[in-house]
This record gives sequence, structure tokens and C-alpha cells, in this order.
Amino acid sequence: MIGGDSLGIPFWSPDEVASAIRRAREHMESRGVLAYPTETVYGFGGAIDRDSVDALIGLKGRPKGKPFLLLIAGSDMLEKLDLHLPSFATNLAARFWPGPLTLVLPGGEKRVPEALRGPEGGIAVRWTSHPGLQRLIRAHGDAITSTSANRPGVPPATSAGEIRAQWSDALARGALRLLDGGRLLPSPPSTVVDCTLRAPRVIRPGAVLASRLREIAPGLIGDA
Repeated sequence: MIGGDSLGIPFWSPDEVASAIRRAREHMESRGVLAYPTETVYGFGGAIDRDSVDALIGLKGRPKGKPFLLLIAGSDMLEKLDLHLPSFATNLAARFWPGPLTLVLPGGEKRVPEALRGPEGGIAVRWTSHPGLQRLIRAHGDAITSTSANRPGVPPATSAGEIRAQWSDALARGALRLLDGGRLLPSPPSTVVDCTLRAPRVIRPGAVLASRLREIAPGLIGDA
């Protein structure tokens, strides 16, 4: 591939995903940033240690204090992160995970860098339903960070081509590695629900509507 992996690593079929995992893990272990497909849009992310988070902040040009969410591939990863699920959060997760629902959870003080803690005091986490990404996270053995793969003021990327166009310099110098999962179907972002208080509260409307959430959590505050 011209320029090494600068044009992207195929990440579509099961065989391509299996072939891509080693290079993706090596890039994360060297504190690099990945661009990858999810069940909604393309995301940027990497390992959750402080240096990797700083690299993501630097690439995205995002002000400190505006956190990223974490993607997991199993409920056991919540225990590893030392995150806590109130009973209503457990019920929401059982119904809508894996899928486009992000829960802001308490805990993680000894495991998750404070840069990932949001203004609500919790850590935003989602069990992704993207099969290739699930395999990568499982192989990595831990959660990965996630933020939308786009420049400020530009809609989130839904194709690898948009990332190549917007981030060619970062790809060329190796700071960013692209997992090319093709063009994604148009989709709303994940719904974000704050679970740090006594009742769940919608803080970003998205793919899962409030009416569906209330079937599981009748005390839900806000609309989505």
C-alpha cells in the first residue's frame, strides 16, 4: 500500500478484520490514534492511558475538559474499569447493549484517567455493536476511547474517504491509522444518558428514542 498504511487498512470482511488487528494493536500500543467504523459513524480513538488520551486530544484539537467516551465489547470490561451501574442503568444496558446507547456511569477513579471524566462526574461508555470493532477491542483486552472523526464544524465522517480528505497529513506522518470499513449507512449518533444521579437523564438525543428508554426506565428525565 502506498505510504505504508496511510491510505487505510481494509476492515470489512471477517478475514480483513482478523488481518488488521495486529497492526491496529501495535499502533495503539505505540500511543497512536486509530480511525475506525462504528455502528453509527467513524470514530477516532485508542488506548485509555494518559499519553494515548493526550495524543487523541492533540490530533482532534479538542480543548481539555471535554471528555471522550469509551467503547467496550463486554460487560466484564465495566468491572475492569471499576464502573458502577445503578439498577436502572443495568436494565438499560441489558435491553439496548450492544448498540447505540451511551451511559454515563459513576466510578472508575482508580482505573480511568480524569481527562475522560465528564462534567456530570461520570465516564461515558458504550458497548459497540460493530462486529469488527468488537473483535479489535477484545484482542486489545481493554476499552478504547472514541470521538467522532471530523474537523470542527464538519459533520461526522461516514466513509473512509472523508477521513482521507480531512486528515491526510496525520495519516501521512503516521499519527493516525485508518481502518477502512467502507461507507456506513446514515445513522443518528448514540443516545447519551446520564446515570450518575438518582434518575436517568437524557443529555444527548440520538438513535434510541426516549419512548423506548422509558419502557425500561419509567423515571427517565428528558427526551430523545
